[in-house]
Amino acid sequence: MVYISPMIVELGHFALILAFGLAVFQSIVPLVGAHRRMPGWMAVAEPAAVLQFLLVLFSFAALTYAFVTSDFSLKLVADNSHTLKPMLYKVTGVWGNHEGSLLLWILILSLFGAMAAWFGTGLPDTLRARVLGVQGSVGVAFLAFVIFTSNPFLRLANPPLNGTDLNPLLQDPGLAFHPPFLYLGYVGLSLTFSFAVAALLEGRVDAAWARWVRPWALAAWLFLTIGIALGSWWAYYELGWGGFWFWDPVENASFMPWLLAVALLHSAIVVEKRESLKAWTILLAILAFGFCLIGAFIVRSGVLTSVHAFANDPDRGVYLLAITGLFTGGALTLFAGRAPIMAGRGVFGVVSRESALVTNNILLAVSCLVVFVGTIWPLVAELFFDRKLSVGPPYFNIAFTPFMIALALILPVGSILPWKRAKLTRVAGKVKYVAFLAVALGALVWAMQTGRSAVGPLGVALGVWLVAGAVKELWEGGGKRFIGLKRLPGADWGKAVAHSGLGITTFGVAALVAWQVEDIRVAQVGETFTVERYEITLEDVREIEGPNYIATQAVLGVSLNGRDLGELRPERRIYPVAGMPTTEAAIRNGVLRDVYLVIGEPQANGGWAVRSFIKPYANWIWAGAIIMALGGAISLMDRRLRVAAGAAKAPARVPAE
Repeated sequence: MVYISPMIVELGHFALILAFGLAVFQSIVPLVGAHRRMPGWMAVAEPAAVLQFLLVLFSFAALTYAFVTSDFSLKLVADNSHTLKPMLYKVTGVWGNHEGSLLLWILILSLFGAMAAWFGTGLPDTLRARVLGVQGSVGVAFLAFVIFTSNPFLRLANPPLNGTDLNPLLQDPGLAFHPPFLYLGYVGLSLTFSFAVAALLEGRVDAAWARWVRPWALAAWLFLTIGIALGSWWAYYELGWGGFWFWDPVENASFMPWLLAVALLHSAIVVEKRESLKAWTILLAILAFGFCLIGAFIVRSGVLTSVHAFANDPDRGVYLLAITGLFTGGALTLFAGRAPIMAGRGVFGVVSRESALVTNNILLAVSCLVVFVGTIWPLVAELFFDRKLSVGPPYFNIAFTPFMIALALILPVGSILPWKRAKLTRVAGKVKYVAFLAVALGALVWAMQTGRSAVGPLGVALGVWLVAGAVKELWEGGGKRFIGLKRLPGADWGKAVAHSGLGITTFGVAALVAWQVEDIRVAQVGETFTVERYEITLEDVREIEGPNYIATQAVLGVSLNGRDLGELRPERRIYPVAGMPTTEAAIRNGVLRDVYLVIGEPQANGGWAVRSFIKPYANWIWAGAIIMALGGAISLMDRRLRVAAGAAKAPARVPAE
């Protein structure tokens, strides 16, 4: 083992360098071949993309092997692992740091390139070569960044006997799976970017292109949804402050591409169905990946403070800023130069599905801009006005929420509107019962609650409006017959399920914000206190030992109306190697509400600080996210999205200059 591990690690390092050379080859030869119509040169794109993926996969496996075997001769392992760490966290330690997470990014980048080679056989030869060439150029930039500034295979001349452990906040199952899913979404948008740039180079943006790009955009959005939901769930139960979203800069860095990916999915439908919004769809594909690059800069440069940040290195941030400027700026320059090929053909009325989708896109784009301004404004204020500012939840809640309410209101109506032109009175007749149900339930909740805000009733009304609207859309699509529902394509089912998931999440967020109960007190051991209808007893406080931590654990008995609900055991942990404390909340999950308990510091009078929350419908937030992702998966199973149609169409040519 002593001799095998260094050899595998060195081979992994060598494979990474080979992958860099191959990426350079992939980014030049196929593009030249496509430009000169040289079939042999274009054909090398596919094997190059696949081989690059295999080399990066081997490199990533070698780094994982070093973590699993605790090879502390590798600096990255010594800085982020420990022999006493559970195996799950030894493996996840691979991407729980700047260098390893970048290697994971590159692995997924090369995976999407290989998948485009495997599943892109229906594409025209020139377009396929250009897509893989652009994807290879993104790989060149990130492989160079890793090899020259963030090498995960650096050695130590005098290896320590043990490592310094992984950040304790990252030693959690939620964070173990959160980054891979998030990166599958982040990096998946690189392929839609490659399709956009390739289309501009090709001189072809049409319905066939939209059909080719939609499955990749949908897959990226699906993974990004799961990744964001996992991060939100982790923040809820791990950080101990009881929230599910804090508008942290790194949270926003993943949310902004998600918003643009949603807009891209909807605008691509218009391109496919009506040959309209071509320029806008290309722009969205460029900006969505551009915001992913901005997110990488925020996470790794240290310019904005975040509990999620991987690194605090301004020098590396300069490289990432250069990569962002190169690809986003270069693509936008090409976009400006190729404007003549993107003229839309379809004409549509003010009241039509096209208009609803345009409105949808405007709301999503402006909401993304609102989040971006709030995220970046502290940096702007410090650079240009020499002022230290903090932009927190109050700004985002006020500035962002109205756009989401408007989006929720328009979705059910827009989904039922016919293409090209429609009569508003006819559509109103179709959704009037849905609107009545939503308003009636919202009014009922308003009447039942006393002395509280309108957030709860509004959330109920919007949630019912979205879910019932999705059901109504399916019923109309099936010809108002149950047998017709079976004939609906997967994309229609997926859209309805995703919209329903959004409705459930909307309700969950509003209910939690409006009706949460919080209690903070100092309790003595043996004392019983009441929070809402729950009786909570601090039965004991003890010291316990974990595999690589020591903890103060409270034992709290919980009962509801005299019925015993069992014990909850929140902890305050200390990881001796890392010298860092963490808070482990104890949660009794329920369909209707969570009981959420946190133990704090010991007090001078011998008591303990206890923080208690009753959180209604908290799990509906993540259930809705899961349902949204399920809707995306159902849509992906639609054969029409998996088969590249229209490949035989003659490509549009760029006008001669």
